[in-house]
Formats: sequence, C-alpha cells, structure tokens
Amino acid sequence: MTRLIATDLDGTLLHDDKSVSRRTVAALAAAEEAGIAVFFVTGRPARWMGVVSDHVQGHGLAICANGAAVVDLHAMGSEPTGREFVQVRPLPRITALKVVEALRAAAPGTSFAVEMTTGINYEPTYPPFFQDPGGNVATAEQLLDEASDDDSAPVLKVLAHHAELAPDEFLALARSVADAYASITRSSPTSLLEISGPGVSKASTLALCCEERGISPAEVVAFGDMPNDVEMLGWAGTSYAMGNAHPDVIAAASGRTVANNEDGVALVIERILAERAAGAQP
Repeated sequence: MTRLIATDLDGTLLHDDKSVSRRTVAALAAAEEAGIAVFFVTGRPARWMGVVSDHVQGHGLAICANGAAVVDLHAMGSEPTGREFVQVRPLPRITALKVVEALRAAAPGTSFAVEMTTGINYEPTYPPFFQDPGGNVATAEQLLDEASDDDSAPVLKVLAHHAELAPDEFLALARSVADAYASITRSSPTSLLEISGPGVSKASTLALCCEERGISPAEVVAFGDMPNDVEMLGWAGTSYAMGNAHPDVIAAASGRTVANNEDGVALVIERILAERAAGAQP
C-alpha cells in the first residue's frame, strides 16, 4: 500500500508557467486526507518553495537543494530566515574547492555560484538569469574561503555553468573529473550542473526521512523528469517518469505518466486513490 508520495516540482508537479493546477491541488489534498504523506523533493532552495508551501497538509516538510536540506514549509514566512531548516547535509568547503579546481581545468570558461543556507552568492561571469538579488559577488574560491563573511553558513551546493558545452556533455565531463569528490547532477535544460556533498541526493535524503517514519521503499511512489531524479526513481518501489522526461529518467522509472502540463502526477494519484477505494468495497 502506498504510504508516501515523493514528487519533484519543476517539470513534474508544476506546469511550465510554475503554477499548480486545481486538479493537482485537489489530488494532493485527497492523498493527505487518505493518510498518504506527500513530500516535495526538489533541487530548489528553500526560499523558492512559496509556490507549493500552501499545498502541504500534516507534516509540511520538503526536501530541497537535491537532498542537501529538509525544510519545514509551515515555518516559512515571506522572508525566510533559516529557521525553517530541519536538517542540513552540507557540502564541505574544502571538497567544493576541489570540484571547482577540477572543473576549471577540465572545462575552461565554467562559472560558479555557491548556494548556502543564507542565500546564493556568485561569480561576476555567472549568468544573470540565475542570480538572486542581494548575493555576494566574488570568485568561487573567495566565496568558499573559510575566512569569508559567510564562514558560518553551511554550503548546500555549488552550481557550475558553461556557455558552450551541451548539458549532458558537461555533466559527463564533470563526473569524469570530480565524481570522487561530490555528487554531481543537473535539472536545468541548460548546461548548469548542481554539485552536492558526497552521497547527498534526493534519494538518500528521502530514504533517511522514510526510515524515520518506518516507511519502506516499497511503500513509496516517486515522480520526476530530470537526471537529478534518477536515483530517487530507482530507490522508490514504484516510480513514474513524466511524459516530458529526460531519457535517463525514463530508463530509471518503473512506469510513465503524461507530461507535467497535463497533470501527470495528479493522474496517478487519482488512480491510486480510486484503486484503494475499490479495494475497500465489500
């Protein structure tokens, strides 16, 4: 029996315009009312969770930054202060510096941003599209210096962008030179990599959360669309690749649903609840 639904957000639960459809809101609420926990499992930072923070029931927890943080969405105000973090699995700064060094040598032209619990900081050449206002601007080496002003803030992940390499090519190259140091993945359609601490992923943090609740992988249904979802889909007892999913995601999932813009997550939840109701009939 399904006890927990784990769903990615962008390209999965959310429509392309970043909205949550009425059908999806209703399906999430119905699942929670039926006793099925819903975990949002995303690469997004905690401060970008406002899009779904109103659609959690019971526990209100979400896994953010590709597993680097567990946050309490109920504790979040309009201006996140860091108090919403329930658990942090940081990327050690010395490890992050090794990855930066390796990528600078293997892929000249790579620019970096550093995501911390206090917000994002970035290099001057990092694409403006991905910048949050108010971040510090300096080289990655300076941003990761233990003596920096943010030395007390844990590093959640490092972002690496390349303007010329194809997304999957950049990912393969990064893993070939730095996989021994950190977990490297991607969720953007552009050449933007997300680098987390060793062993940190959506799957490993979800597994920890489920273990705390006595929930087995066989009792989890997971949804995703991009390479950062692959491990989670492989771990869950039942998993669905979205109709718009990356080929690696389709290969990793045990099933497939329709695209995010067609409410693929809601479709499966509705089916699960209908089958449960039918099984309860005399």
